[in-house]
Amino acid sequence: MTTSAPTRHALDDELESLRGPLTGYCYRMLGAAADADDAVQETMLRATRSLDRFDPRRARLTTWVHRIATNVCLDMLRGAGRRVLSVDLGPASDGPEGLGTPLPPERFVEPMPDSRLITATDPAEVIVQRESVRLAFVAALQALSPRERATLVLRDVLAFSAQESADILGTSVPAVTSALQRARARLEASRPAPDDIAAPEDPAQHDLLRRYIAAFEAHDVAALTALLREDAVTSMPPFAWWMRGAAAIARLMAASDACARDRLLPTAINGGPGLGQYRPDGAGVLQPFALVLLEVRGGLVDQTVTFLGTGARFAEFGLPAHP
Repeated sequence: MTTSAPTRHALDDELESLRGPLTGYCYRMLGAAADADDAVQETMLRATRSLDRFDPRRARLTTWVHRIATNVCLDMLRGAGRRVLSVDLGPASDGPEGLGTPLPPERFVEPMPDSRLITATDPAEVIVQRESVRLAFVAALQALSPRERATLVLRDVLAFSAQESADILGTSVPAVTSALQRARARLEASRPAPDDIAAPEDPAQHDLLRRYIAAFEAHDVAALTALLREDAVTSMPPFAWWMRGAAAIARLMAASDACARDRLLPTAINGGPGLGQYRPDGAGVLQPFALVLLEVRGGLVDQTVTFLGTGARFAEFGLPAHP
């Protein structure tokens, strides 16, 4: 007895179900929200046009589609500069002075909402996905060559077999094995410290975020400092400026009242806690100002990244236009 080939309608449905996983893959490859969207759209267009030629006896649909997505991403990465975090661009600053000139946005890894990256339902798989979309991890991936990056994500994150990965990359299994070894070694040299991977509804994380918001909105420097690790880091892309140390960050906050009337709402960014920061305009109306990512380690805030100029993206993160 032979199994009938899937209908075009069934293939269309299966292809559409891959849009979410493809978004996560392209984002890890490219490090940018708009670029990932463009890559997924191009992948879906190419796949739809070629779907009649897909042979399920030769490969799974997900393998076939990821080969298209990989080629799209590799094409987009030709000649593109590496996306980084502010901490990758130079030494820490001693104070708030000298923010300098903002750099082009394409120099930085961009944030993404969990709603577009976390597609698993199994709790163990959700934890793996959260870890693999951490901002620091995505930034570390950008230090790999594009093909090493693709190999590592396909094998270690998406769990494609060596043979499937070779088919996706258009190469051999030995070449995949060699590229994976190089990628793992290079990534290990710059792997970020582990943070506390927890669901947004986790009671401890929820309480930490609540206390952080309360301290920030009250401009309570002492309370905010108590929530930071001693070696905490803060940065504000698109500036190369960044600062290390809870005491230094506290002095920065105490010396300025720029945030004194700002308000924060919680969201989920890159697998961890995040905030939407609102700032009053000239009429006193709170407007979207910046997305803020928090990394948590040992029950304290280890890093904050304030993405200036991201107010237009609040709706992507489930944040209202006005709090």
